[in-house]
Amino acid sequence: MELLNKEPGMNNPETSNEIRMDAANLYLEEVFTDNAVGTLRRLSPVTASGDPDATRSTQFVGATQVLTTAGPLPLSFEIDGKSLAEAAANFGDAAKAAFERTMEELKEMQRKQASSIVVPGAGTGSMGSMGGGNFQMP
Repeated sequence: MELLNKEPGMNNPETSNEIRMDAANLYLEEVFTDNAVGTLRRLSPVTASGDPDATRSTQFVGATQVLTTAGPLPLSFEIDGKSLAEAAANFGDAAKAAFERTMEELKEMQRKQASSIVVPGAGTGSMGSMGGGNFQMP
C-alpha cells in the first residue's frame, strides 16, 4: 500500500520548500462505521481529473480505540480486502494485530528509555564525584 508507507500530510522539508499534493497519488476517501467498534475508510484511487484509476488498487484502513490502564489507545491500521464486505470481515483480526504491534513498540520504547536513565555519580571515577566536565578553577 503505497499511500500508507508515506507520512500522510507530511512533506519532506529537506527535499522541498513547497507544500503540494501529489496529483498522481490521489484517492477518493469514503468512511463507513458500525457506530460501535470503529470506522473503515475505503480509499479508491483516482486520476488528477477525479476519474477512477484502474491501474491502482483500492485500499482499506481501519480505526478504533482500545481501552488500556493508561486510557484509550487510538489504533489505525491497514486492512486486507478486495471489497468493503471483505475488509469489514477482516477488521477484527487487523485491529488485534495492530494492537499487538503497538504494545510491542511501547514496550521497546520503555526498554530504551529505562536503559538511558543517568545515575548521578555513575562512571565519574572511583570516588563517585559528580564531576563537572573539564572545567578548571584559576
